Amino acid sequence: MLIQDVVTHEDFKDDTMNGRDLRVSCPAVLEPGGLECVSQSISGKAAPIEVVPLPNSERYVMTDETDRVFLYSLFRLVCPLFHLRSLNEGPSMSYQVDEVDYMAEQRDAADFIDEMDEENNGRAGGDNPADAYDMLTKITDTSAVQARKGKDIQGIPWERLNITRDNYRLTRIQQYKNYVNVLVSGDVAVKDHKQVEKGANYYDFFYNTRVVKPTILHFQLRNLVWATSKHDVYLMSSYSVMHWSSLTFNLKEILNFSGHVQPTEKHAGNLLEGFTQTQISTLAVKDNFLVAGGFQGEIFCKPLDRKGVSFCTRTTYDDNAITNAVEIYDSLRGGMHFMAANNDCSIREYDLERFQVVNRLRYPWPVNHTSISPDRRLNVVVGDHLDGLLVDAQNGKSVAKLTGHQDYSFASAWHPDGLVFATGNQDKTCRVWDIRNLKAPIASLKGNLGAIRSIKFSSDGQFMVMAEPADFVHVYSTKAGYNKRQEIDFFGEISGVSLSPDDESLYIGIWDRTYASLLQYNRRHTYRYLDSFL
Repeated sequence: MLIQDVVTHEDFKDDTMNGRDLRVSCPAVLEPGGLECVSQSISGKAAPIEVVPLPNSERYVMTDETDRVFLYSLFRLVCPLFHLRSLNEGPSMSYQVDEVDYMAEQRDAADFIDEMDEENNGRAGGDNPADAYDMLTKITDTSAVQARKGKDIQGIPWERLNITRDNYRLTRIQQYKNYVNVLVSGDVAVKDHKQVEKGANYYDFFYNTRVVKPTILHFQLRNLVWATSKHDVYLMSSYSVMHWSSLTFNLKEILNFSGHVQPTEKHAGNLLEGFTQTQISTLAVKDNFLVAGGFQGEIFCKPLDRKGVSFCTRTTYDDNAITNAVEIYDSLRGGMHFMAANNDCSIREYDLERFQVVNRLRYPWPVNHTSISPDRRLNVVVGDHLDGLLVDAQNGKSVAKLTGHQDYSFASAWHPDGLVFATGNQDKTCRVWDIRNLKAPIASLKGNLGAIRSIKFSSDGQFMVMAEPADFVHVYSTKAGYNKRQEIDFFGEISGVSLSPDDESLYIGIWDRTYASLLQYNRRHTYRYLDSFL
């Protein structure tokens, strides 16, 4: 059997079910579908198998540097997402598995298997494959000290994978498929993007915690991580809103939507019967308020200093009712308000004291994201249309059309000066605009892999953070005219990014079947006054 050969469930069915041994030469690829590898040499002596997780992979690779024959048996699949190789046969050839996987499209995962020439002369300890599994997959955090000593920030054991990180990154970039609604939109947009060299360092890696497991329910919506201080983070993990304290290392469930959730207070429009098993599509947390939006237009409002949910409602019974984005802000009318952008082509403004709709703005296409200017007079509105809009926040009337993107947009954010804002698009670009001249963006910044799905400006206005759907978060210097950037590089889908209100911490939620975690970066400071003591 050649390396290109794929062993499927059907290949095993006849021989194994009839009691005969099916013999194949390593290396071979095992497809998901009910197979468990039982390693055994021709002589009958069992060969221990090392189990090494590879990020973003679904198939199984079993390799050996010789053509030694293995026997495979038909059992249930018990070791998902792992790269398998023999432990007691010395160095082995390397092979790589990668995937392209979009949840909403429900496509079959596409894996790419490349033969590598490098050899790994090291061995994992222990003769028991279960021990190797436990050793390599147990929760291990990474600190800044460990990272400086050479540990991978995500804890990926590259030394055991027979593949370098650089080579895996290269294949990932080459094979990752960006989701688009307009064909070749990314190819058209990259022609006019701004070339910005990486290499700046504004935030230093501080900690990666794997006890926190961020998740994503809709692959286009990535606003599921929110920092309310440099130590406090709220995020979605499956059906739960979780709170993580980087100070006490405590993870706490705030709200669980898997069961029945109903309001504890009486307000006009409150659905007292509540909802059951709500799928949360978006989240926003600010000061003392948490607002979550659902796939069927559900809205949940919870003060963080009180138990239970104060208000829940369904904004629309439209067939296409998903809540795409929520923003909480101080209103000109007084008090805290929030806006909910919905697929029913509407933006609804609520007050967070009486939980009533105080304004509704309608548009000709589904609204994917909206953000309000610092002076609360203008809204940026983007959605299922190539053009975005700058509108009056009170009446929703268009002030200007934003032209230039080649696909649908899913992110927007304002610089705190109120003159500049940015939009993120599936054409792989983030465009930065100045309200004083909207004929063209002042910068068009390109991602490495795919759509720009989240944008944040720092509170002091010095930085803009833009997140791709996976693997890359970019931090641009606004003072340098977006000509300098820091590139944060990892592996996994991004559930959200958030800067703390004081800009001291940057949090990145990573969704991955094996390496899900929460990355924390802390702002780098140069204390020049200390130079006088040297």
